[in-house]
Amino acid sequence: MAGHSKFANIKHKKAKADAQKGKIFTKLGREIAVAVKEGGPDPENNSKLKDVIAKAKSNNMPNDTIERSIKKASGENNSVNYEEIIYEGYGPSGVAIIVQVLTDNKNRTAANVRHAFTKGGGNLGTSGCVSFLFDKKGQIIIERSDDINEDDLMMVALEAGAEDFIAEDEGYEIITDPEDFSNIRETLEKQNIPMLSAEVAMIPQTTTVLNDPEDVKKMEKLLELLEEDDDVQEVFHNWE
Repeated sequence: MAGHSKFANIKHKKAKADAQKGKIFTKLGREIAVAVKEGGPDPENNSKLKDVIAKAKSNNMPNDTIERSIKKASGENNSVNYEEIIYEGYGPSGVAIIVQVLTDNKNRTAANVRHAFTKGGGNLGTSGCVSFLFDKKGQIIIERSDDINEDDLMMVALEAGAEDFIAEDEGYEIITDPEDFSNIRETLEKQNIPMLSAEVAMIPQTTTVLNDPEDVKKMEKLLELLEEDDDVQEVFHNWE
């Protein structure tokens, strides 16, 4: 996927997710469980849950599956506790990588993540070793279409409080403060603007290009192993 735009990367990720619906729904179920435990089962009073539901819908998770996950998470018999852990490290040629996991078994997850880095020609680092190279921001990606007027979209986004609006050949990127993300996403939703993706992400300040085909192959392997792990929720990197 080297050299691909964020639009191509998101589409690739979605196509992969569609092919592995069970796996992606399991991961989203964990996010719903954590959000419910933190703020309760009512999305109107739990903005984190509301954001996870929006993310689930953008990944084509059916409403009844979402509702079942919320019910299960709020039930008295739900004794599974997931711990959120952030791993940081380097891929080939120093590519910076952040891995977000939700796990009920730290030892298993740590071993799997370490294995992925080793197999991909990288190495795990200490906490904070690469996070300073990223900014935590709300990121909304919208594909270009004849139904969307660029100027109108920009005005809606900026008036709702967006920090930045970036127009590219394939579409638009709206950057928000994490605190304003929910409000801006809901504003766009009410305007029936289709979003390719909408999430709070770690956005790299600079990117790294891999010129060696062997490095590209290793990086792809590393990402593949991480994405296949049920405990891994998100992987952020600065590979161009």
